[in-house]
Amino acid sequence: MPPTPTNGAGVSAFSQDEDVARPLADASAKTRVVHTTCSLDCPDSCGVLATVDTATNRVVRIAGDPAHPVTRGFLCGKVARYLDRVYSPDRLLYPMRRRAGVAKGSLQPGEEHLAFERISWDEALDAIASRLQQVSDTHGPESILPYSYAGIIGQLGYGSMDRRFFHRLGASQLDRTICASAGTAAFNAVYGVRVGPEPQSFAHAKLILAWGANLHGNSIHLWPFVEQARRNGARLVVIDPYQTKTARLADQHIAIKPGTDTALAMGMMHVILRDGLEDRDYIRDCTHGFEALRDRVMTADYSPEHVAAITGVDADVIVTLARAYATTQPAVIRVNYGIQRTDNGGTAARAVGMLPLLTGAWKYHGGGVMLSTSNAFGFNSAKLQMPELMQASPLGRDARTLNMSQLGEALTQVNDPAVHALFVYNSNPAAVAPNQSAVLRGMRRDDLFTVVHDCFFTDTADHADIVLPSPSFLEQDDVQGAYGHYVAQLSLRAMEPMGDSRSNVWLFGQLAQRMGFTEPCFQENEQDLLAQALDTQHPWHAGITLGALKQRPMMALALPRNDRGEFLPFADATWFRTPSGRGEFYSESLLEQGRDPLPGYTPTPERNDATQPLRMLPRKADHWMNSTFANIPQHRAMEAARIGLGALEIHPDDAATRGISQDHEVEVANERGSLRLRASLTNRVPRGTVAATLGWNKLSADGHGVNVLTSERLTDLGGGATFYATNVEVRLAVVKADEDQTASMQVFVAAP
Repeated sequence: MPPTPTNGAGVSAFSQDEDVARPLADASAKTRVVHTTCSLDCPDSCGVLATVDTATNRVVRIAGDPAHPVTRGFLCGKVARYLDRVYSPDRLLYPMRRRAGVAKGSLQPGEEHLAFERISWDEALDAIASRLQQVSDTHGPESILPYSYAGIIGQLGYGSMDRRFFHRLGASQLDRTICASAGTAAFNAVYGVRVGPEPQSFAHAKLILAWGANLHGNSIHLWPFVEQARRNGARLVVIDPYQTKTARLADQHIAIKPGTDTALAMGMMHVILRDGLEDRDYIRDCTHGFEALRDRVMTADYSPEHVAAITGVDADVIVTLARAYATTQPAVIRVNYGIQRTDNGGTAARAVGMLPLLTGAWKYHGGGVMLSTSNAFGFNSAKLQMPELMQASPLGRDARTLNMSQLGEALTQVNDPAVHALFVYNSNPAAVAPNQSAVLRGMRRDDLFTVVHDCFFTDTADHADIVLPSPSFLEQDDVQGAYGHYVAQLSLRAMEPMGDSRSNVWLFGQLAQRMGFTEPCFQENEQDLLAQALDTQHPWHAGITLGALKQRPMMALALPRNDRGEFLPFADATWFRTPSGRGEFYSESLLEQGRDPLPGYTPTPERNDATQPLRMLPRKADHWMNSTFANIPQHRAMEAARIGLGALEIHPDDAATRGISQDHEVEVANERGSLRLRASLTNRVPRGTVAATLGWNKLSADGHGVNVLTSERLTDLGGGATFYATNVEVRLAVVKADEDQTASMQVFVAAP
C-alpha cells in the first residue's frame, strides 16, 4: 500500500495548530464538535455539527447547526441517519480491480468479492494512467469521457482538480444536463440570472404556490417559513400530479396532468389579463414583449375551458387560482425541477417564471418566484477548473461535448471517435441515466475501460474495471454555497477517511502527475483550492474569505437590501441581465436560435393513447437522495413503511379496467423495456398516471430500475432529460407455472 498521504492527499488541508473554526477539546475532554456541511444534491445545504469521540476519532453524533439562519438546527430524515451510511459494513474501503475473465454486469449485494480483487492505490493509479494513455494514443483523447454530477456539491468535490485533469487530457467534455439544465435555460431567458427571494421571506407571503415542489421531500427547511406564513393567514396551494406529503398538508392540492404546466400557467395569464389584474406599471417599467405575450395568451387556446381539457384542472379552479394569485400580495411561487423534465419542460419553467412579472409580485417582500439561488454565489469556478488547459492538451483546442442525458447513445452509437474509456464519479449512471438498457449495453462492452470512484459498489461500479473508494462529506474539507438559500459555508473534515478513501482533489492530482502533466496547478492541495474558490470580486462575497470562514464557517452573502433590510430581487429593472435589460416575455435570443420567442403549450410527442395510455412518473424515493441511501437497510425500511418497496402506484379506476387488484404483480412496459412491480392502488396519482420510485437496479425484484422505461429525448431548452415524459402500459404479470408466487410477492413487499 502507498505511504500515508500528507497535505493534499486526502488529509485535512488544515493542521491542528492553524487558526481554524474546528473546535478541539482539551486533553480531558471526551468529545469535540466540528462544523461541516451536507454536500448532498439538495437546495438546503444544511449546516451540520459532528460530535467526535476524541479517544477513537469516531463521529458519534451528527445534528443540525442551530446557528444556521435557514436550516436552523434540524436535519432531514435522510441525513439524520447519515452515520448509518458512513459506517456501513458495505462501504467500499480499498481500490479494487475486476478479476480476469469476469464479465461486466449486475452483482448480488455482498458478492462483489467474487468479481473484484483488492489492489493498492499505486497499482490502481498506474493502471488507470497507463490505460488512459493507451486509449488516447490509439483513439484520440476525446474517446475518454468523464461522467459526474452532484453526488458532491461542494466547490472542490463537484468540479476542481477533476476538471483540470480532463481539460489537460483533452477528454470529451460533459454537458451536465440531467437535473437542472432546462430550468436554468428558462430562467436565464426570462431574467438573465437565477436568484429568487430569501427562504426567510416566505414567512411574509399571503399566498404560496408550491409548483411541482415537494417541500417535505426536497426542501424541508423552507417548510417552517411556510408554516409561519400560514399561521399568519397565508394559503398554501400545491400544483403537482402526485399527492406528496406537502400536497396532503396544503390548503389545496391541484392534481394537474403531468407535462401540462405550460398550459396551466398560460391559462392563469389569460384570466389575469382578461380580468385586468396585471400590474401595468411594473410591466411598463420592467418587462419586454408584453404585447406579444398578450396576443398569444388571449386566444381561445388558453381560455380556462380549453386549458381545463388539457390539464385535467376544472375551469373554475383555474379562474379562482389566477385571481387569487394576481390579487394577493405578497404571493410567492416555489417551483422545482420536476416541471422541466418533459419535452416542453423548459417552456413550462419559463411560463411559470413569468407569472410574477405579470403581477408585479417582485415588488413585495415575500413575493416572487424561487427556482434556484445558485447564481448568487460568486465562487471562482474558472480558477478551480481551468478550461484553458484544453489548449495544452494533445488536441490544442476545446474538446467536443457529449450530453450526459444521452449516455446510452454515446456508449452504443457510432461516434467519431467512439467512447473507449469512461470515468464515473459523483454519479451512478447505471441507475439514474435515462434509457437504462442502452446505458448498460454500452457499459458491458469488453472494449470499454471504466473507472468508478464511489463509497459503495453501486450498479455502475458492478460494470467497472477498477473501483476506487471515495470519502463522505464528513471525511473531507470543502467550501459550499447553496441553491436554496444565501449562506456560504466552510465544510470541515470531522474524521479521517475510512479505509483508503481519497478525495477527488487527491485522486485527479495524483493521476495528472502519473500522466506526466507538469503544470504547477496539479501540485496544489485542498487549502490552495479553497483559497482559489474564494478569490472573487463578486460584490455579494464581500468579507467572505478563507480566513474569515476559518473563524466563522457560515457567512451570509452581502445581499443588497432596502432601508427596511429587505432583499427584493427584480423589484426594478436594474436587476435583469437579459439582452433587453428587462424581464423578457418575448425573447429575441430564442428567436435567433430558431425557437419560439414566446411560451406556448405543445403536447408530449411520445404520447400514444392507444398502446401506451398511462403517463409514468419515475419518482424519487422519499427516503433516499436520487440513488444515494437506496442500499442502506435503515433507509430502505423507512421507504418500505411508506408504500412498500417495488410498488407501482396506480389509480383504482385504471387498475380495475386492467383486472388488477391490490398487491398483484404487474408488468410495466413500453418499447424500451419492462419492469415487474407490485400494484399499489391509490388516489395519490390521478387517473391516467402511474408512479414508481428510483433506486438501485440490483436491489429490485427483477434487476431493473425505472429508467429502463425512460428515453433519451431532450427538453426543448437546455438539453435536459425528459424523465417525466414516459408513457407505458400496465398489465398483470405472467407467472410461470413452476414459480412460487407467494415467495415472489414477498420480494416486492419486504424490507431487507
